[in-house]
Amino acid sequence: MTKKKQKFYVVWYGNPAGIFGSWKECQLSIKGVSGAQYKSFLTFAEAKIAYNKEYADYKGKNTKKKILSKEDLAKIGEPNLYSIAVDAASSGNPGIMEYRGVDTQTKKQLFHQGPFQQGTNNVGEFLALVHGIAFLKQNNSDRILYTDSRIAMGWVKRKKCNTKLKKSAKNAKVFDLVTRAEHWLKTNTYATKIVKWETKAWGEIPADFGRK
Repeated sequence: MTKKKQKFYVVWYGNPAGIFGSWKECQLSIKGVSGAQYKSFLTFAEAKIAYNKEYADYKGKNTKKKILSKEDLAKIGEPNLYSIAVDAASSGNPGIMEYRGVDTQTKKQLFHQGPFQQGTNNVGEFLALVHGIAFLKQNNSDRILYTDSRIAMGWVKRKKCNTKLKKSAKNAKVFDLVTRAEHWLKTNTYATKIVKWETKAWGEIPADFGRK
């Protein structure tokens, strides 16, 4: 009999929330919890990444890892090193959050904010992206800007941080930054090209905090 591969279960909303190594543990976590949010992953690394994001990013999606073909890799090509890259990290969701921007080629840190007492990964990605755009404009730079978050790209395009995080005393500083970022987007123009970092082809984005 073929041994069944272990799965890892992320519970974003349960009692308690967390990452579990068996369906039985996951069931105990979500039992009796109305609106429980959970999903299975093939590896612990994938589960950890997911836990630091939001359930909405994975709801209804197939989490089976896709392996890129040689043809796919050839189409994607190599990253443009004349650029900067931004990323965020959140220990819990919500949890302690920070973000930064680096030179893509040298990984030299160009800016960093946090850690903040409470935030989400998506909010951090949004703030990092706006900070990166403003940074390049201030320095009259024509470099492109990499992010690995399509959600943040969409929020920047709409000039609105569409987070479900509720305002509280713990995240007051984060929401102050969000308000300032939205105002900046609505009152400034920019020519910066924002590009999705192809993690499957290139590995983790250079600004990654290495917590996976």
